[in-house]
Amino acid sequence: MATIWKSTDQKSTNHKSTNQATNNTISGTTLSSWSRQQKLAMIAGFAILGLLLAVSACSKQSPKPALVGVSSPASSSATAAAATTPVTTPTAAASPASTKKTPKTKKRPANVTYSDANSGVSFLYPRKFALASGGKEPQLSGMSDAPMNFVQPGGVAVATVELPSGSYPGTDFASAFFNVNVNRNVSEQECGHFAFVDSHNVNGGPVAAEKVKIGSTDMETTSNFSASAMTQTETQYYHSYQNGACYEYVLSVGTAGYGVKDGVEPVNRDEVFAKLEKILATVKISPVEQEHVAEQATSSTASGKE
Repeated sequence: MATIWKSTDQKSTNHKSTNQATNNTISGTTLSSWSRQQKLAMIAGFAILGLLLAVSACSKQSPKPALVGVSSPASSSATAAAATTPVTTPTAAASPASTKKTPKTKKRPANVTYSDANSGVSFLYPRKFALASGGKEPQLSGMSDAPMNFVQPGGVAVATVELPSGSYPGTDFASAFFNVNVNRNVSEQECGHFAFVDSHNVNGGPVAAEKVKIGSTDMETTSNFSASAMTQTETQYYHSYQNGACYEYVLSVGTAGYGVKDGVEPVNRDEVFAKLEKILATVKISPVEQEHVAEQATSSTASGKE
């Protein structure tokens, strides 16, 4: 009996050992299998986590307006409207200013051109000077006149340019003018002479006319001086023969008050004559049509008969 019990115990023990070993084997296999799955799960988890981090980083680097637009469409619309408003408003306000340009004031030329078709005379004179064309022989304000100086009658006044009366304040300057006359009844030889000439000779005799060249034109010139107790007039005459007529240019300066009125200084006559000579230097004579010459000759003859 004892032996049987031992055998049975031994088998029982062996059976338990076998079962325990089998259980251990199954348990080990199960643990081994779960640990591999866990490893795979962990690897997959890390991969997903890395992917999420990468997506998050890219999202942070994207422009903020895009994120705002995605997250809040209403805010995006308000932002777009706000951004559009300041751009549109200045444009609308600035457009009238851009279309309206301030007109530039054109500066008027200092000199004016005078021309006469009948005589063919043209010249430049300062805009501030006064112009009178045709009419009676010129006369200085309060001065003796400066008559034509042709050796034959029939002269016609073409134009007169006078300096402003206040050109030289504080001096005895009274007036000055530049005058153009033309006479078609004078021959070319007679045009080189004057009805009266300068008498400022030390012996009291007349001074012969001089030949001068003004620009490209040859001329004869003389002068005349007249004075009274209060006034003095100095006149220069120039003659040139063109277009079958004798052209006369008169430069005259009148003074008054020096030595009589207190605080009055003598004007520089050379300076005044220099201004008149600048006008003379611009004179040009253009060819004249015969019909204009005939009309002028007829009017000159009619005036002579009167």
